[in-house]
Amino acid sequence: MMALPFYQKHHEHYDRAYRHKELQSTLSQYQKEEKRKSAVYSHGSTAYTRGSAAYRHGSAAAYSHESAAAYNHGSAAYDHESAAHSRRSAAHSLGSESLSKMSSAYDHESAAHSRRSAAYSLGSESLSKRSAAYSLGSEAYSHGLKDSNIMIEDRSYKLSPKAKRAKQSLFSEEKENKAIDYVVPVFTGRQVYVSGITDTEQERIKESAAYIARRNLFATGEGISATRVATSSSTEEQHEKKSRKVAIRESAERLALKKTLEETEEFHRKLNEDKLLHAPEFVIKPRSHTVWEKQNVKLHCTVTGWPEPRLTWYKNNVPINVHTHPGKYIIESRYGMHSLEINKCDFEDTAQYRASAMNVKGELSAYASLVVKRYKGEFDESYFHAGTVTMPLSFGVTPHGYASKFEIHFVDKFEVSFGREGETMSLGCTVIIHPDIKRFHPEIQWYRNGVLITPSKWVQMHWSGERATLTLAHANKEDEGLYTLRVVMGDYYEQYSAYVFVRDADAEMPGAPASPLDVECLDANKDYVIISWKQPAVDGGSPILGYFIDKCEVGTTHWSQCNETPVKFARFPVTGLIEGRSYIFRVRAVNKAGISIPSRVSEPVAALDPADRARLRSHPSAPWTGQIIVTEEEPAEGVVPGPPSDLHVIEATKNYVVLSWKPPGERGHEGVMYFVEKCTAGTENWQRVNTEIPVKSPRFAVFDLAEGKSYRFRVRCCNSAGIGEPSEATEATVVGDKLDIPKAPGRIIPTRNTDTSVVVTWTESKDAKELVGYYVEASIAGSGRWEPSNNNPVKGTRFICHGLLTGENYIFRVRAVNAAGLSEYSQESEAIEIKAAIAAPSPPYDITVLESVRDSMVLGWKQPKIIGGAEITGYYVNYREVIDGVPGKWNEANIKPVSERAYRIHNLKENMVYQFQVAAANLAGVGTPSPPTRSFKCEEWTIAVPGPPHDLLCTEVRKDSLILLWKPPVYIGRNPVTGYYVDVKETEATDEHWRSVNEKPIANKFLKVSGLKEGVSYLFRVRATNQAGVGKPSDTTDPVIAQTRPGTKEMEVDVDDNGVISLNFECDQMSPDSKFVWSKNYEPIEDESRLAFDAKGGKSKAAFKDLGEDDLGIYSCAVTDTDGVSSSYTIDEEEMKRLLALSHEHKFPTVPLKSELAAELLEKGQVRFWLQAEKLSGNAKVNFVFNDKEIVNGEKYKMKVDHNTGLIEMIMDKIEDSDEGTYTFQLQDGKATNQSSLVLIGDVFKKLQNEADFQRQEWFRKQGPHFIEYLGWEVTADCNVLLKCKVANIKKETHIVWYKDGREIMVDEEHDFKDGVCTLLISEFSKKDAGIYEVILKDDRGKDKSKLKLVEAAFADLMNEVCRKIAVSATELKIKSTAEGIRLFSFVNYYLEDLRVSWLHNDAKIKYTDRVKTGVTGEQIWLQISEPTPQDKGKYIMELFDGKTTHTRKLDLSGQAFDEACAEFQRLKQAAVAERNRARILGGLPDVVTIQEGKALNLTCNVWGDPVPEVTWLKNEKPLTADAHCILKYESGKSASFTMTGVNTIDSGRYSILVKNKYGTETSDFTVSVFIPEGEDEVSQPEPSKGDKKKV
Repeated sequence: MMALPFYQKHHEHYDRAYRHKELQSTLSQYQKEEKRKSAVYSHGSTAYTRGSAAYRHGSAAAYSHESAAAYNHGSAAYDHESAAHSRRSAAHSLGSESLSKMSSAYDHESAAHSRRSAAYSLGSESLSKRSAAYSLGSEAYSHGLKDSNIMIEDRSYKLSPKAKRAKQSLFSEEKENKAIDYVVPVFTGRQVYVSGITDTEQERIKESAAYIARRNLFATGEGISATRVATSSSTEEQHEKKSRKVAIRESAERLALKKTLEETEEFHRKLNEDKLLHAPEFVIKPRSHTVWEKQNVKLHCTVTGWPEPRLTWYKNNVPINVHTHPGKYIIESRYGMHSLEINKCDFEDTAQYRASAMNVKGELSAYASLVVKRYKGEFDESYFHAGTVTMPLSFGVTPHGYASKFEIHFVDKFEVSFGREGETMSLGCTVIIHPDIKRFHPEIQWYRNGVLITPSKWVQMHWSGERATLTLAHANKEDEGLYTLRVVMGDYYEQYSAYVFVRDADAEMPGAPASPLDVECLDANKDYVIISWKQPAVDGGSPILGYFIDKCEVGTTHWSQCNETPVKFARFPVTGLIEGRSYIFRVRAVNKAGISIPSRVSEPVAALDPADRARLRSHPSAPWTGQIIVTEEEPAEGVVPGPPSDLHVIEATKNYVVLSWKPPGERGHEGVMYFVEKCTAGTENWQRVNTEIPVKSPRFAVFDLAEGKSYRFRVRCCNSAGIGEPSEATEATVVGDKLDIPKAPGRIIPTRNTDTSVVVTWTESKDAKELVGYYVEASIAGSGRWEPSNNNPVKGTRFICHGLLTGENYIFRVRAVNAAGLSEYSQESEAIEIKAAIAAPSPPYDITVLESVRDSMVLGWKQPKIIGGAEITGYYVNYREVIDGVPGKWNEANIKPVSERAYRIHNLKENMVYQFQVAAANLAGVGTPSPPTRSFKCEEWTIAVPGPPHDLLCTEVRKDSLILLWKPPVYIGRNPVTGYYVDVKETEATDEHWRSVNEKPIANKFLKVSGLKEGVSYLFRVRATNQAGVGKPSDTTDPVIAQTRPGTKEMEVDVDDNGVISLNFECDQMSPDSKFVWSKNYEPIEDESRLAFDAKGGKSKAAFKDLGEDDLGIYSCAVTDTDGVSSSYTIDEEEMKRLLALSHEHKFPTVPLKSELAAELLEKGQVRFWLQAEKLSGNAKVNFVFNDKEIVNGEKYKMKVDHNTGLIEMIMDKIEDSDEGTYTFQLQDGKATNQSSLVLIGDVFKKLQNEADFQRQEWFRKQGPHFIEYLGWEVTADCNVLLKCKVANIKKETHIVWYKDGREIMVDEEHDFKDGVCTLLISEFSKKDAGIYEVILKDDRGKDKSKLKLVEAAFADLMNEVCRKIAVSATELKIKSTAEGIRLFSFVNYYLEDLRVSWLHNDAKIKYTDRVKTGVTGEQIWLQISEPTPQDKGKYIMELFDGKTTHTRKLDLSGQAFDEACAEFQRLKQAAVAERNRARILGGLPDVVTIQEGKALNLTCNVWGDPVPEVTWLKNEKPLTADAHCILKYESGKSASFTMTGVNTIDSGRYSILVKNKYGTETSDFTVSVFIPEGEDEVSQPEPSKGDKKKV
């Protein structure tokens, strides 16, 4: 009986499913089989395709399509049901939703099933390709599929990520004592991870499904016997035929099984009360994004599942905490839709993001990549494959069947790279794969020192489909090493490697050591961990005294130092950790100069018992949060633990001793802790080391021991019951370093490698223990300065030192490293010059026949592509006869090497066929000969046209041009060669695209080809011509890319001080063997009588001895042993004349002047005479002359000569009438002379004198408070006028006074001058404000004033601007209806009469009448249209003329606007009529009447209304009827009276009069109070009042 998961025990249907008879019997049978044979189990999906279950009826013969189809019809049901049953078995066991999905897919006619079904094929390759996706039980044995991987055609069906808990088991079966070696992998559906199932339970569940599928497949012993023979190139399969009897029997079993499965399915459907429970499933997965920096991005996904899954977002597998990054991340979840918003992305946000959904049924993840691009230093990088449908090779198809072999090429490869700690480094390589299969993508792998690299926060990877990129986001020395890019295509792969060096970052303190590296956590336990690291290569100039170790709890930023004094040993035990918490560590080195920057932090480590850690690793559950909560069992009281066992010393240094032991066997159920005791060897004086707190871990580091003394140790266990007996004591241990510092390596041998690198080898240190590696240092011989060649210790005894200077002599030394420290330096190596090692050249190529006669032939060829680091000394030619297609023995054509790339072979036989080969030679020897040429026949050429030119060479390659050189044809034809044609085409173009560069033949054997496109590759060829015609074209050149290489320098012409003309060329790419080769018109210069050559270092000069017409031409210079470095310079007649003139100037020099003599005024009115020469030496002299008389430095004249800038000046303190004349500066500098004069006479002098006087006065004015900007005006946005000026040199005592027309203007506030601006605001400016304004500044230093005339034209300009501002401030026209008509209006800030207003109706000026009027009310400008009619419709324009410009505001009063306005006018008009004619009481009634009893009361009031209103009197809101006591009168519709004779107290009350007509009603209330007098009767008079009126 299998154990149930904890959450399944509460559901009855699960229990019944496990107890199902068929399944139970199946499991029992399977368990019996397991005793005899181990199982094979592979993860995947279980389904069959409808027509792919055909078996092959032969060993290697192809099974026919018709036979396979016939067999499929008979066996499809069995295959289909077997798969369904096995899937259902696994689904019931796991309790997943896959049962209902697989049941619905049961019908083999279903289209959905056919898309998800897989190909199980033992037949031909064609059947395999037509099959769908996943195999039920095996790797598909398709004849054309190498390693039998599955070919997936339906890409819509994807597997979820492989569950971490999944384990594999293997199975096979014995049938009739015959082993069947055919293995069937059985897949677990969608591989949903189920939380809570133990390994044993999950394994048993999977085994039950595996057995059912396997039993159905191998129902009989006669089924299939397959033997797979694998070789390195192909897979062969052999099959035995299946008999018809067996096939019929299997068909019958399928039908029986089908019925059983249908009944079982129906049974479980009824029992499954909890069928809604299902694992999480992503309906919409998050999509990858590429954004720019500073942009926001939002990732979305939709998840279904029941219970509702809990979704967690991860960045590079680290949970995202919105609280630690406030404002950076926004996570939302609503109705199964989840989103992660990342604000203001930066480069650090480039990562892989994972959405993890989890409920009780399992966990599922979906991934998306985010790439953040920078605007500068472009790099578009992500960590993972770009294609979402890329099929991983681990369960995809192999390329076998598509192509027999893949060609993988690397282009634009990353070279040896140098970086610095903290920088971002990127390695990239373009990958070209042929053939290109769309559905088959390569697997990109990166390795460092042979170890596969996985993405992390330090390393990011990206594959664009063409280019693979690896980015080190924050380089550290740990990142240094040999990086390898491996591109895998099935069984084929290619790789490329280059070394990456990471130098130390600059120390925070000068002289401080570099940071340690490779910090690791070892032997972690509950409260203890050992930290190890590697020592840095750079100590800062003084020995490293030790190291400090820092720790930080995960989730915090607080670092604490673990050791008080530095430790030298590169391992250190850290104690006092809190159990269940996670920590990271870092290390710092210290010397006498200071402390290094910290190392890269270690990986997080949890303070846990190793057993707990192993259990957590095997049972991952919740996402990692950085802290592990540990729970302990309930203690069992009363059990004192026994003594620990196996106590021993695992590490001993002079700083500490580490003890290790095993927990006691007798300890009960309660956890135990430990006390450690020590004593000096030879005594029994035991002392407890940890006196206060017992330790939890079976490890302990003992500090504070005396170096050199011997100690013994023992341990006691304790718990709540007490302290147990001590363990057996250890042997005596002497305190001291057990690990010795390694000895220095020996025999340092450097060997040449390239022109910037050297291979250094050495012998390993003797008797070295725990060796970490070696540091190599290099130094330029004689400099005494050593630099590290590697910053990460290298293992082995060989290292390539890169980044060396070509041509320099270097020496090397090495030292070894282990945990105890660094060894002494080895002896220094011998000095070695840095240059490329010499090797034999590669074979020449493109061998062709240039001429053929009866007994000889001329061959031509191209120089080898690789010359081997040394100049080619010559070529050797071999030939052999070819008779009837059979080549003979090779013969030497030349004994001595030939220097030219053309050679005539003599003594050949006429009409004999020959083959040739050529080998090149240099100082390293003779290289490999070229492959044999095609066969050539030795016969007399008789054609009239010339043969092909040869030895084509492209030089001076630039982005849009190059120079093409060639040699004339050997065979000239019947007539001499008269010229050449040069042809060009793009490399990728067909032969039809050859075009001629020159329309007419040229006689030269060189041509400059211009008009090329930058970055395009070209081919060239040359044809010779004579009188007979154009000959055969030459062989094409190698492809040449039109580009100017970095560092390219051009030839320059120079004329020295002695007038010598020279051509100069500089090259910084020279090797030690490089030489400068000069030529004229691209022919070697043999006559050196006209030129003198000189070369020093990387510079060469060709000096003309006497430049003349014989020297005209093109001069070029090429540098040998470089990549085509060359340049040229053309000297024609015009250039020659220019150079000769310049040479004459240098021979007979003048002092060059930047500027001639000039005069200018200084601040105080002084006059400055000055000129500037191009340059002056320290010996230059200047004479100052006025009217042919020399003047000297004195009170009036101040002279100054600046030899550095060439500036010569003379300052005249004050210009007077006597200073009119001519001023001259005479210069002499060595043999160079010059002079410049300035004439100041007449009007020119007077103007300068007046300006000087004014400048002097201005200077005196500015000594006190003064204006730097005089008084001006501006109109503000509020249409006010602001007078302002800017002042300077102000102090507290400075006063400012404003005047208008000579009268002081009183200002409310005193100006503080803080901003240097003084202002006067004039509100609602008008004509009355015209006048002359003046402002005066004054204090004890003086005064200054400024006037502003605002009269006449100036005032008109200001008023125009004010009117313009007012016009601009006008609002848009609006419509307002009144009782009189329609009013159009606009508001301005304020109104001036100067602003002329006019109105237009339909572009015609309005004539104002009593019906149409215009006016201004306050700030409102209006047009009133009384009693509007339809003729008033149209467009209205209000024109505001400010004196210069007309400003308009428009309104369309038509259509709906007019109708609405008219309707509102009618309504208001009627309301006005009603208000005017309604009934109303005009007055006469009091509010209160107090009257004596018995008196008569008479009240009268006037009423009005049209028509005449009706009058009603009320008493206490009831109608009052006229009688003899109360007389009511209403006369002429205007007067109403109320008379009461002999009032008494019952007449007291509230009375009202109500008047009413058709337009309205109004009431007036009054109160009558009747009193009885106590004394003499008095007549009461009513109090006059307006009455209390009410209008209705």
